[in-house]
Parts: sequence; structure tokens; C-alpha cells
Amino acid sequence: MKAIPLRLKPKQDLRVEIETFCRNMKIHSGCVLTCVGSLSFAKLRMAGGKSLIEKEGPFEILSLAGTISNDGVHLHCSLSDESGQVWGGHLSKGSLIRTTAEIVFGVLEDHSLNRNIDHETGYPELVVSANKD
Repeated sequence: MKAIPLRLKPKQDLRVEIETFCRNMKIHSGCVLTCVGSLSFAKLRMAGGKSLIEKEGPFEILSLAGTISNDGVHLHCSLSDESGQVWGGHLSKGSLIRTTAEIVFGVLEDHSLNRNIDHETGYPELVVSANKD
């Protein structure tokens, strides 16, 4: 595995910038190793895929976890507000950087990640394949 760092700046859209960076860097199979920073506005999709919460910050990014596949990114984020209240869910477009986001991606050179509809869950789920030498 190789690691690739990225620093995002104020007013950038966290999800859009991650998608753009991964596409430009040709990261097709990877993961988010770490992320710290802050958001001025957050959009998170709750479990089940129906409802979005939209909140004004400031928020600290406590964690960002996810996978990067040939079919896009799947990202979960947890944030804390000024009182320490924690919010979490699927990171959606429209979540804006406040001061910075410092991200390190892990590139999985020996594996291919794809997503296919899983008939049991009804969602596109991760399919992992080992690359052949």
C-alpha cells in the first residue's frame, strides 16, 4: 500500500474535492487512512438513504472513513459542534471546509475494488478482487 496526502482549503466541498482528487490521481482501489480539519457547513445522509441533515458549523472533523473504488467513493464522517455534540453519517456533497482538511489516502495496489448491487441488501456493495501478477 502506498499513502498519498492531500490538504484542502477553506470553502472547498469536502466530498467533491475527494472525488476529483481520486479521479485525477487515478486512485481506483483505496481507502481514507485519516482526516482532520473543520467544516463550516455539513450535509450528512442518515442510515437507510432517505434523510439528509444540513447544519451550520463550525464543526471539527473527528473522523472520515471510507473506500475508493472504480465506481466512486463511499464515505462516512463524524463531526463535533461547539458544545461537543457529535453528528455522523454518509458524507454528502455540500459539506464545506472551514479552515482545512488534511487527508491521507491509502492506495491498495494489490486489489481491485468495485461495487455491484447486492440482491440481499439492495445497495451497491463492495466487491474485492486480488490483482494477479
